[in-house]
Amino acid sequence: MQQNLQQLYGNIDIYLFDQLLKGRFDNCHKILDAGCGGGRNLIYFLRNGFDVYGIDPNPQAVEAVKALATALAPNLSLTNFKTAAAEDLPFNDEAFDLVISSAVLHFANNEDHFEAMLTSMWKVLKPGGYLFARLASDIGIEDKVKHIENRRYLLPDGSVRFLVNEQMLLNYTQNLKGQLFEPIKTTNVQNLRCMTTWCLQKV
Repeated sequence: MQQNLQQLYGNIDIYLFDQLLKGRFDNCHKILDAGCGGGRNLIYFLRNGFDVYGIDPNPQAVEAVKALATALAPNLSLTNFKTAAAEDLPFNDEAFDLVISSAVLHFANNEDHFEAMLTSMWKVLKPGGYLFARLASDIGIEDKVKHIENRRYLLPDGSVRFLVNEQMLLNYTQNLKGQLFEPIKTTNVQNLRCMTTWCLQKV
């Protein structure tokens, strides 16, 4: 029976889908979604035999992704999915070929919290592995956001987010001794918010 794209990929982040189409992660076997929610970015990986792991601070989200894994990858251990925070990942160093961080880092309380989450994700990544991150930024809407405190800003859409800019991302890339495997890309949503894709390889 023919499957449509929705069945094959689910409601996947379009820029993560772009990397799959490019074959970037074909040789990645062990995948962590750090902030997996209900698993919207994991459907392709679960369907195609990857060793998939996920964490989320919300226990209900973890139960939802376990149910998804049971349906799509019944041989996968449900102990792969845990209630945990991104800054305190319950995994060994250098364990994963790919870490996905989609709409997580912009919930940082301050720069120390941001760095703790980022460092935790980086530590569990194998040399040669990939970090795929999507996060809010002020790139292109610098004059439309209002600083509250600790790099947290009020956006025109009414949300409050920790916002990065391009130079910050380039500095973190250098400090981590990583390299960009895609240029930094930002999507501006009608000047209400901007979401930036930051793709790093650990060298």
